[in-house]
Amino acid sequence: MEENQKIKPLSVARNFGLSNFALANRTSIVILMFLIGLMGLWAYSSMPKENFPEITIPTIYVGTPYPGNSPLDIENLITRPIEKEINTISGVTKITSNSVQDHSTIVVEFDFDVDITEALMDVKDAVDKAKSDLPSDLDTDPNVFEMDFAEIPVLYINVSGDDFSMDELKYYGEYLKDEIERLGEISKVDLIGALESEVRIEVDKHKMESLQISYNDIQDAIKFENSTISGGDILVDDFRRSIRMVGEFKDMEDIENVIVKSEYQNVVFLKDIADIKFTFEEPKSFARLAGSPVITLEVKKRSGENLLDATDKIKVIVKRAVKDKFPENLKVEFSNDTSRVTRLNVDNLENSIISGVILVVLVLLMFLGLRNAAFVGIAIPLSMLTGFIILNALGITMNMMVLFSLILALGMLVDNGIVVVENIYRLMQEGHKPLDAAKEGVGEVAWPIISSTATTLAAFFPLLLWNDIMGEFMKYLPMTLIIVLASSLFVALVINPVLTSLFMKVQEGYDSLTARRKKFRPYLITLGTLSVIFFGTAVAGYKNGILYGNIFGVIALIATLNLFVFIPASFWFQRTLLSRLERNYEKLLRFALRGYNTLYFMAGITFLLFFSIVFYFVKNPDILLFPDNVPNYVNVYIETPSGTDVQKTNGYTSKIENAIFRFLEKYEDDLIIESVLTNVGEGTSDPNSGEGAFAQGATPNKSKITVSFVEFQYRNGINTTKILEEMRSVVDTFTGVNITIDKEPVGPPVGPPISVEISGENFEELIEIANNARTYINNSDIEGIEELKIDLDIGKPELLIEIDRRAARRYGLSTRQIQSAIRTALFGTEVSKFKSGEDEYPIIVRLQDKYRYDLEALLNQIISFRDQASGNTFQVPISAVANVKYSATYAAVKRKDLDRVITLYSNVLEGYNANRIIEQLSEIFKDYKLPEGYKINFTGEVEEQQKSQEFLMRAFMIAVFLIFLIIVSQFNTLTSPIIIMSSVLFSTIGVFLAYALLDMQFIVIMTGIGIISLAGVVVNNAIVLIDYTNLVRERKRKELHLDNGKLALKDLIDVIVEGGKTRLRPVLLTAITTVLGLIPLAFGFNINFSTLMSRFDPQIFIGGDNVVFWQPMALTVIFGLIFATIVTLIIVPVMYLIFDRISNKIVS
Repeated sequence: MEENQKIKPLSVARNFGLSNFALANRTSIVILMFLIGLMGLWAYSSMPKENFPEITIPTIYVGTPYPGNSPLDIENLITRPIEKEINTISGVTKITSNSVQDHSTIVVEFDFDVDITEALMDVKDAVDKAKSDLPSDLDTDPNVFEMDFAEIPVLYINVSGDDFSMDELKYYGEYLKDEIERLGEISKVDLIGALESEVRIEVDKHKMESLQISYNDIQDAIKFENSTISGGDILVDDFRRSIRMVGEFKDMEDIENVIVKSEYQNVVFLKDIADIKFTFEEPKSFARLAGSPVITLEVKKRSGENLLDATDKIKVIVKRAVKDKFPENLKVEFSNDTSRVTRLNVDNLENSIISGVILVVLVLLMFLGLRNAAFVGIAIPLSMLTGFIILNALGITMNMMVLFSLILALGMLVDNGIVVVENIYRLMQEGHKPLDAAKEGVGEVAWPIISSTATTLAAFFPLLLWNDIMGEFMKYLPMTLIIVLASSLFVALVINPVLTSLFMKVQEGYDSLTARRKKFRPYLITLGTLSVIFFGTAVAGYKNGILYGNIFGVIALIATLNLFVFIPASFWFQRTLLSRLERNYEKLLRFALRGYNTLYFMAGITFLLFFSIVFYFVKNPDILLFPDNVPNYVNVYIETPSGTDVQKTNGYTSKIENAIFRFLEKYEDDLIIESVLTNVGEGTSDPNSGEGAFAQGATPNKSKITVSFVEFQYRNGINTTKILEEMRSVVDTFTGVNITIDKEPVGPPVGPPISVEISGENFEELIEIANNARTYINNSDIEGIEELKIDLDIGKPELLIEIDRRAARRYGLSTRQIQSAIRTALFGTEVSKFKSGEDEYPIIVRLQDKYRYDLEALLNQIISFRDQASGNTFQVPISAVANVKYSATYAAVKRKDLDRVITLYSNVLEGYNANRIIEQLSEIFKDYKLPEGYKINFTGEVEEQQKSQEFLMRAFMIAVFLIFLIIVSQFNTLTSPIIIMSSVLFSTIGVFLAYALLDMQFIVIMTGIGIISLAGVVVNNAIVLIDYTNLVRERKRKELHLDNGKLALKDLIDVIVEGGKTRLRPVLLTAITTVLGLIPLAFGFNINFSTLMSRFDPQIFIGGDNVVFWQPMALTVIFGLIFATIVTLIIVPVMYLIFDRISNKIVS
């Protein structure tokens, strides 16, 4: 339209106050935009970055050691009294306990509404009340503590070398420990695998007995000699001097020369009856890295600190130590480095933002031209930078959930900007001045996009109400999305109108293009010359030459492509393809609105909805709580029979370890194996075995081999799932031990996939029921169960020493004296501490090894004691007052909610689904008869899955209700909300059909969140379309002077068609950009723009660990949104006409 042509004013004009205010203060808004950019970049750089969010789980642990007691005694004496008091606390959801040899562990889970500090105090109070019922000889009070995710290690540093002793490795490990703990970002570094030193006094049995010396004599002699006490203050010459009497041992000679007995001028020194050694404690565990002994430093980050900064500083310390302090042949390697994943996620976010902007701008320039596309594209960085400011102010860290929420939001951030910019551009094409077009363009769509954004936020809001461990992890998803989507609304209503009013231009014709090419030619030549110059400096050795050369080259390339490719392509697209698309759409829409066709279309879409649902359920896809991931590492859990010595377990583990090494040799050339770490003894329990990661007590019969793989992009296409299956075949050849192979879990811990819990009170009957149930399941031939195991070990060997109380009292001995003698002889007793500098070492008294492990020598040892009446010394052999009986006992007693419980558990073989197996198990147990008071429950993963399904269903209903409420409040009518909500329902057709046709697994968490997200996204276009149709309808009434009258059917159809044609571009644009924004999540397309620009290395790869987790949610939105676009453009107008006819008939 020519500039001098008079513009016809809009018959019904809308304005929006906030946008008008912004347009009246354009300079201030431009300054505000730059401030947002600077503050956002500062907030992003200063936000602490970590792998997982720091969540608070209201779970309290009560640990009570009581040495020398069996699991049954621990249960009765310790666990039951404490559980009884804890059960009176309000807000407790579950109490579980594990009573093992010498130790009781009670786990108290609270409702997530309960404050963790209050919960901790309540449990401590309950434990204090229970103390009166606990044994009087309990050496240590129960330890009550909370679960702290900040205490989870973020990095392991392994120090190893074949040429070094464990003492030398420990020295180097302690050096690194001291250096790393000086960092402000680090809370603690634990040394794993290092043996602690001790002073060991090994008593000669025969010498001690011949000299009539008892263990108490030795213990008292050492205690009384190794002592430093204060004598008070003495007044000397008006000054008070404190008196300190120093008597602590200075060296081993002092200990050797302790006088144990002195009678009749016969002095007995400690060295006369015992060997005194400064040595290592007996090993309770072993650790190896690639077969070599290893000392591992377990690094724990301080809460709220930046993980990336912390690991960078640690690596500098290690690098400096390796260069300046350590021998050349000492190996220092990193493993389980969580910062690597975090760094990769941060890089993915940055690259996804760049990719998203590029894809969005490429699409938009075809519809609007490059300049106008940039106005919309700027919404992505500005919205995210605004989001960073708010997130940083709220104290939220940059973690995995936040990062991927931002990537999920990528395509949605431009939706509001598209609607605003496209509407302003349309008005400018019609001849309106930029400022007027900005005011009227925003005014027409302001309330619709506010409503549509509110509906999107309403869809995500219920996810904030998720009140369990899953919700604590997932709440960062809705929180982040709500913040950045609200920010995008601010950008669309405030910043976009200002920028368009200042810089927007309607695309000129081909005639002006030649002139523009001539005008920009010198600039292009200058940019190209600068690029060549910088490339030349790079060849000469300038570090950043390639980077600056690429920057100028890319600018020149984009400008050239814009002038010679993009602008002509945009002309062709808008004037040819888009015009043809609009004409064909108009024909199709008029056909759909003609006569009874509206009913046929409605019947067709309704039939398709029911067909898709039936087709989906007929296909019966697998249902999983979390997606089946590709292993990053594989754990091989080994369990030898109960009672096996740790040395024997270590030897058996070495055989399995060597078999795995031989198997992995074929992958040496592929360089995909990062490390093989072996642990024997403590901390090696399978988390899915029922003991979990917080199991207490020694596990000398257990071990673990961890095979770690390199990152996904460096695996050369090799599937690590295949390696896991092959490893399973390798270890299956070993007999006599239980071996379980598993990969790392996805998401929070939820227990084993197959878990059958049997509870009751009588332990003997419970064991019988559990064994019968296991046999029953094994005989049912259900496929997919790896190996059904029972979490109760009833074969722990035990040797009972029964004391004859009458005989003991006859000799003047107490039960406690006999017990103490045997315990000191075998286990040893700590009698004092030996100080050396700042370190303290325990002094342990026990028998020499040749007597300790000789049962006959233990029973025949003589207890020497002095008779209180006569003062004479008597000696009585233990065998005279005690008998020995061989037996077996339980390795542990587990309880849940005050009932004893035994669990049958198993992993699921690759290719099988846990839910289908649980369905079969439920079926066979329907008619299974149990004694009264006993019950069977399916727990573990299936229990968590059921909870998540129930919550997501409630969240979806709440979201639908909130969306409906928002739409009703905007349109003040019932028909428009029904039409819009119907479009949400019909959009699920795309989801059901795609899942059924592609045989995709239904992932409860991610697919569920995807459907809820879809509900919020789909309504946006429908709201804008119906609102604009109502606006056109109102204008048509004004034009025909029908203030309250009804439009004729032909006029109404024209109005609906005009509304559809006008909104065609923004509807297509918002759908396409949202889908393109989700592409990185759905398919894992990764390109590193930083290395591309600096080193010509794009590092392109497709897939990755994150794709497995986020793909179901992204694909759900993509499938639903693609189909919803068709529904919005065709079915929504059809329903609009149908409901208008119905309402007219009702009124008539």
